[in-house]
Amino acid sequence: MNEKLTPRQLTLIGSMLFGLFFGAGNLIFPLILGAKAGSNLPAALLGLLITAVGIPLLGVMSIGISRSEGLLDLSGRVSPTFRVLFTCALYLTIGPLFAIPRCAATSFTIGLLPFAGDRVGLWQLIFSVFFFGAVLFFSLKPSKILDSVGKFLNPAFLLFLGIMLVTALVRPVQTAASVPPTGDYVASAFSSGFLQGYDTLDALASLAFGIIVIRSVRQLGITEPGRVAVSTVRSGAVSMALMALIYAATALVGAQSYGLYADRLSDASFTGGDAFALIARHYFGPAGALILAVTVTLCCMKTAVGLVTSCSETFEEMFPGRLKYPQWAVLFSVASLLISNIGLSQIITFSAPVLYFLYPLAIVLILLGLFGNLFGHSRRIYQWTMVFTWAAAVLELFRVVEVPAVTTLASRILPLYSYGLGWVLPAAAGFLIGLCLEKGKKA
Repeated sequence: MNEKLTPRQLTLIGSMLFGLFFGAGNLIFPLILGAKAGSNLPAALLGLLITAVGIPLLGVMSIGISRSEGLLDLSGRVSPTFRVLFTCALYLTIGPLFAIPRCAATSFTIGLLPFAGDRVGLWQLIFSVFFFGAVLFFSLKPSKILDSVGKFLNPAFLLFLGIMLVTALVRPVQTAASVPPTGDYVASAFSSGFLQGYDTLDALASLAFGIIVIRSVRQLGITEPGRVAVSTVRSGAVSMALMALIYAATALVGAQSYGLYADRLSDASFTGGDAFALIARHYFGPAGALILAVTVTLCCMKTAVGLVTSCSETFEEMFPGRLKYPQWAVLFSVASLLISNIGLSQIITFSAPVLYFLYPLAIVLILLGLFGNLFGHSRRIYQWTMVFTWAAAVLELFRVVEVPAVTTLASRILPLYSYGLGWVLPAAAGFLIGLCLEKGKKA
């Protein structure tokens, strides 16, 4: 039996994983980052790549190296209660509450909104019905996801995106060095880029997509646990290398196209989606809108397929006997369809507090799984670390929703709090306490 992926198989799984990761946020957030960072793009891009590429890669590696079967298995190392609560919160966030609806809302806003006229609500509803009809069609055949995403949807998306990016890079409006940084990117470009990576949801998604990668590896004949782990890590590296390349190109296009939307960047409602539309019209004229619509729709559809699939499989496993996989897929698709019609800007606004609460927990869980072999995956260490991280994550939540009394106090006692990294030292403290207690117990 074959216990090593061929280069072609490795590329196929890497392509599939890239296709699942690269969705709505991956298009719109790097572009607006480039536009706002301007001459400070290198520092901002480095921050973005850490949270939007580095940590997701560690997430895939964590699932593989810890030999977990997915997020349920990894989070269960903390406690049975944490296993259920955190898994539900994460999957609902990257699933029907935010990420899946955002896929459809982004497709409509960027690609079709200019053609909707005065009947935006009606056309958005019609579009979302067709969008989620296609998503459900692919999702009801989870065993075919490697073919449907890796072989068809992802290559088609890359073709259309490549046309746009290459054209913009070859014929820039101006140089990135000539663009003045704005907002938070003036004084803290790195931390702003780091936090912008939260919005892509990729660190959360890496924990969710691990189960899909592992299943795909096994379908190709790899069964020995050690080889499954190695193949999972290698597949993750392939997909993340491609992600990093496209992030860098997209952010650079955003900076070099600054002159097309310089007067609109200060508008809070202006997003990377709006910037993409302006860039497409500038380079391609009326045809640009069509290219953009196809690009964004393919991009978002393939990600929505992966999210519906992973959410449905996980909830079927978590709540056995409640609903079958097809019923979960239908439920999540319908719920996402309804939520997507509240609009892209509203979805992004509502998701921010949840992301700043979940991300510290996800990052720390990834690191514990990645290095767990060094401390025997001790439950005590997992629990102390996550308790301290949870307390700091609550304070991050208060910072985002702007509760002055709490944020003022927290900024005084927690280093890095004002940069959105106030959870780092509490997590380290929790780990050290757990480690000391574990060693004391063995002594």
